[in-house]
Amino acid sequence: MAGRAASKVLSGARVVLPTGTVENGRVIVEGDRIVGAAPDDVPSLDLSGHWIVPGFVDMHVHGGGGMSFTSGTADDVLKGVQTHREHGTTTITASTVTGEMYVLAKQAALLSELVEQGDLAGIHFEGPFISPCRKGAHSEDLLRDPDPAEVRKLIDAAHGTAKMFTLATELPGGIDSVRLLAEHGVIAAIGHTDATYEQTVEAIDAGATVATHLFNAMPPLGHRTPGPIAALLEDERITVELINDGTHLHPASLQLAYHYAGASRVAFITDAMDAAGFGDGMYDLGPLAVEVKDGVARLVDGGSIAGSTLTLDTAFRRAVTVDRLPVDDVVRSISANPARLLGVDDRVGSLEPGKDADLVVLDADFRLKGVMHKGTWVIEPKTG
Repeated sequence: MAGRAASKVLSGARVVLPTGTVENGRVIVEGDRIVGAAPDDVPSLDLSGHWIVPGFVDMHVHGGGGMSFTSGTADDVLKGVQTHREHGTTTITASTVTGEMYVLAKQAALLSELVEQGDLAGIHFEGPFISPCRKGAHSEDLLRDPDPAEVRKLIDAAHGTAKMFTLATELPGGIDSVRLLAEHGVIAAIGHTDATYEQTVEAIDAGATVATHLFNAMPPLGHRTPGPIAALLEDERITVELINDGTHLHPASLQLAYHYAGASRVAFITDAMDAAGFGDGMYDLGPLAVEVKDGVARLVDGGSIAGSTLTLDTAFRRAVTVDRLPVDDVVRSISANPARLLGVDDRVGSLEPGKDADLVVLDADFRLKGVMHKGTWVIEPKTG
């Protein structure tokens, strides 16, 4: 670990910029910002043989480091944030799971304070407004139709920090809730849904803009009943979340989604629960018991996949080395696109002068070697 210097120059690496990759590039940091130039006497850190990419942005994550965003204290949440930060995620939206409305409102109030402090980028409500047919790791007893009045209560409880709601938009009140969210500048995400193709199109036309973990917790693609997947992939207004951990998606499904939607419409997420960066064992996800074995989280009752133990550095490396996606495209999907959706792309998501000095250093094999958050090394790369 190391402290902040007034100015620093990172040189010699392949630097991924919005315009493409620069060989033997430089990133200049002054305080907590990226700048365009540095005085001649500023020492340079030689990162030859490495990559420098923007800090990762995770818009869908429930916890990490053994700590929960869904029910934890402020200290618990910060420990989880730190765990993901040590894996390159410098911007995080905290996701909830289905619970009693008063519990969700209380947790939203806590999380909103951490947003105001700059530790989180916002709040994502996943449930309770989802389909019992596609509930995944959500308590069926607590599910409810997406009543716009109740959606508004959670927006208010978040004190302006709500960024996204995942909804089964085919349920009664779903379309009106999408319109309400759009009016308040909150992302309406279609997920945990049993919608038809036609119902999904209606929700998109009403203002939905994100597909929550595409393919998972929704009807499969059929040649006579294409369902939500076809509607979400074909519409240029939709960004699709993908969990690239090798468990949630077959590589061919990821390739289908990525190459159909294109790099500009994919957001890699973790959907991580407490065990991310922590290990196997027994955990709670909201009111439900989860067992993590060999890195895969499943409900004790029923065996459904219960989020992931993924971190975005692993998702990045897998995208490049297993899925063979271009590095520049992966950077868009893991940093720039989620930053744009969350409305924070004026500060994060790309390496440009004036933006926060959030960056990740990777070696030639795309293994994480360094993380900087707002000009401070979280993990300082070892060179030489």
